Amino acid sequence: MEFHLDRDSSIPLGAQLRGMIEYAITFGALKPGEQLPSVREMADILGVAPMTVAQVYRELKAAELVYSKPGAGTFIADASMLVGSSGLNLDELHQHLDALINCGILLGFSATDLGALVSNRFSERQRQLKKKTVFLIGNFIDSARDYAHCIAETLGEIAVVEATTLTDLRNDELLRQHVSSADLLLTFAHRRREVSQLFPGQALMNISFIPSETTRRSLASLEPLTRTLVVSIFPEFTSLMTHGVARFAPHVTQVTVVHRDDPQLGELLKETDALVYATGAQDLTAQLSEGQISFEYRHVPDAGEIQRVVVPLLQKEILHASNTGDRNENQ
Repeated sequence: MEFHLDRDSSIPLGAQLRGMIEYAITFGALKPGEQLPSVREMADILGVAPMTVAQVYRELKAAELVYSKPGAGTFIADASMLVGSSGLNLDELHQHLDALINCGILLGFSATDLGALVSNRFSERQRQLKKKTVFLIGNFIDSARDYAHCIAETLGEIAVVEATTLTDLRNDELLRQHVSSADLLLTFAHRRREVSQLFPGQALMNISFIPSETTRRSLASLEPLTRTLVVSIFPEFTSLMTHGVARFAPHVTQVTVVHRDDPQLGELLKETDALVYATGAQDLTAQLSEGQISFEYRHVPDAGEIQRVVVPLLQKEILHASNTGDRNENQ
């Protein structure tokens, strides 16, 4: 990933760097295990003091977004390691299955009989287990609800997924009490610090997002000579939108990327053929004339990560709660 700062911006350079890394983690430009440049290397790349980079790395480490290996460097943290991973790995599962099969053979069960028994028992246990509650904490309620819906489709029957925003949580004590009873909180990497301050000690995971299929298709369908204006809301997101447009619309040569507060935005809107706006900036479409096209640069939760990390975590907690309940019933 390329790192660069906007020295014309009023945002402090350290805050820009921290935001850039946080957004890159959220939207997949930086992957778990990937190494960041050393403090001195990053300082040389950006032309800032090493102490500025060192402070940013400390803040990211405190937010559990990166970790350090003595003598090796600084690396992007894996979200699954922050809340614990499943206690049952595949090898252990095979051991349990082997024990079940051995028992079934001794009792004279065929493979078909044993399979039917497992299937029926599995369905019965699913009905008995209490669904978990998951909250997706986003920036804008409409998009947060969409994200929660996507996550719910991936999780299936093991959890109910609700949505809220940081703004609503700060302003509504009853809502905070409701969210504090959730089994798991999900949010963006760049919002993890704020959410953890509201809910200290609660199970919290930052998840990755990827450009939606609709966004990728819309970018790919732009004509090569389309004058394209890309508008971000958060300054730290500008460089990632630039990277995304270059990736999915490499054939488009006239691309301008600006922040929502750019003083020239009004004039740029008049001159563009296509507006690509970040989630939350849809009101800009009202300023377009007939013939100008527009679409949202929308991200969706990475379903692969939800399956890999969130599902095993919730299943582990369900298993623990179920076993505890069984013991209580037998006492």
